[in-house]
Amino acid sequence: MHYAVACDHGGLPLKAVLVAELEAQGHQVTDFGTNTPDSVDYPDYAIRVAREVEAGRADMGLLLCGTGLGMALAANRAAAVRAVTVSESFSARMAREHNNANILCLGARVVGSGVAVEILRIWLSSEFQGGRHQRRVDKIMEAADR
Repeated sequence: MHYAVACDHGGLPLKAVLVAELEAQGHQVTDFGTNTPDSVDYPDYAIRVAREVEAGRADMGLLLCGTGLGMALAANRAAAVRAVTVSESFSARMAREHNNANILCLGARVVGSGVAVEILRIWLSSEFQGGRHQRRVDKIMEAADR
């Protein structure tokens, strides 16, 4: 799988840990920044990753900021994106299995690196279940087109 990854200054410390985990599991990673601790505007980075997923140049995305909330809000402006902010394992699994979420957003000020790696591993190992969930995802995506 090809992952588009980005962060703002708040997510920078966690990005290296999670990129290493993605690469250790054999995933290709394209890093869209930021790569400095200087303050930046998170929407700029979220939109870059969302556009990569939307265009099919990346299969999935990973966004990191202080809380993960702003990144998800910005990424979800792209029509083909289903970005979720997760801070524990159960929601990570449900976001993939039931919602077919394609961008994972994490808050570096909310979860530590150990929990973040656990969340990412569960995200990576979970698959969309389809069935009745597909009908619901279709309704979400239809609403985005309006």
